[in-house]
Amino acid sequence: MNARNLLMPRRLPLRLLPLGRFMRPKREALQAFAVHADGIRVLDDPIAFRRTLLELIAQATRRIVIVALYLQDDDAGREVLDALYAARRNHPSLEVEIYVDWHRARRGLIGKDASEGNAALYRQYATRFGDDVPIYGVPVQNRELFGVLHLKGFVIDEDVLYSGASINDVYLARHGRYRLDRYHLIRHGGLADSMAAFVHDHLRDNEAVRRVDQRPLPATRDLQHAIRHLRRQLQHARYQVPREPLPEGAVAVTPLLGFGRSDNQLNDTLLSLLRDARQRVILFTPYFNLPRPVRAVLGNLLRRGCVIDIMVGDKTANDFYIPPQEPFRKIGLLPYLYESNLRRFARAHRTHIARGQLNLWLWRDGDNSYHLKGLLIDDEIAVLTGNNLNPRAWALDLENGLLLRDPSCLLTARHEAEWAALRSHAARLDDYHALDNPRRYPAEVRRLLRRLSRVRLDRLLNRLL
Repeated sequence: MNARNLLMPRRLPLRLLPLGRFMRPKREALQAFAVHADGIRVLDDPIAFRRTLLELIAQATRRIVIVALYLQDDDAGREVLDALYAARRNHPSLEVEIYVDWHRARRGLIGKDASEGNAALYRQYATRFGDDVPIYGVPVQNRELFGVLHLKGFVIDEDVLYSGASINDVYLARHGRYRLDRYHLIRHGGLADSMAAFVHDHLRDNEAVRRVDQRPLPATRDLQHAIRHLRRQLQHARYQVPREPLPEGAVAVTPLLGFGRSDNQLNDTLLSLLRDARQRVILFTPYFNLPRPVRAVLGNLLRRGCVIDIMVGDKTANDFYIPPQEPFRKIGLLPYLYESNLRRFARAHRTHIARGQLNLWLWRDGDNSYHLKGLLIDDEIAVLTGNNLNPRAWALDLENGLLLRDPSCLLTARHEAEWAALRSHAARLDDYHALDNPRRYPAEVRRLLRRLSRVRLDRLLNRLL
């Protein structure tokens, strides 16, 4: 997002206006792949994620389809590109494709000097090594502010390596710092085929999707008609999933797509799963800015007596946090905005917190950052997703997720181990007073928050961020 748009966005499309009343979504029968529990691994940390990714690339013989928000021009990005080109040289019949967000690929980092973005790196590699590793830019919306490609999942032969992480130094734990996410490896040819087929059917040959490793690049305004057509197509798109019986020792895995405010399969399924929770919900989100329907369902669950754990990152573990000793930029307001949201939520539910029914966890580990997303419900349900569970993901970005239904609780011990490891760097809030009072925020942050609140732009920002 351009920081200049942070305080005073100009013309806004109708899709960003207040959402009004939400109707209860219709339940739909979800088909699933039957995946043997032994074919599902939970990876421990970003180092294991990086190692597994590089190993899978080196061993690939059939296909590699990588979909990520971005592949960064840094050491990790170049390491992955080197591995992809090496795999292609070792196996000339190997099909390799990379899909990244169109807007993100063509700009520099927020707060840095203007540049050609990551696309310049992609062209350098194509010039040096050939065009056997095509990199496509996907423009989900006309402007990055209004939505991006947020699909997740790397398909490598018969494996799906699924994480909310993109590809850069901090996500892959290069140079001593990391951005923590969740990491799962699922081996199932049918699931891999389905996820690769979706990309091929809906993105690869679409007129709006262009290679960003070649010149000339069209201007985004010249693609507006094609982008509108792509959006209409994506609003009705689905992964192709068979109706497979669930044998003993297997877990039902359903890939879900989410795009737009209406007929959004991922959103509707998440709400349905939460409504049906019986005893326990664990929710991960990196930016505490829950969509209104999610907040409403959580309130209902608390009234029913369900135990809810929500883990978020401390404001200092936010991607955009700026330490007080560094020059402040407007983008640095965001961690304080999210913390203010969390403080209001904790205050509204202070009774549930006091009796241990609502547990709010703040994750912090040095100067590392937090990027977890997803759900664990009643020991039988897990949702792996890149969806941040915020209004932007709910209505603007192109999202996906994997729903794991495990009636025999074959994966429960693995999820409990993941949850225990995450809590080792997290502290439970005793009450809302444990969070900083906005009156103690830095002076520039207080000034901007007052300005936003005065003209009610804080509510609009919560829909965009």
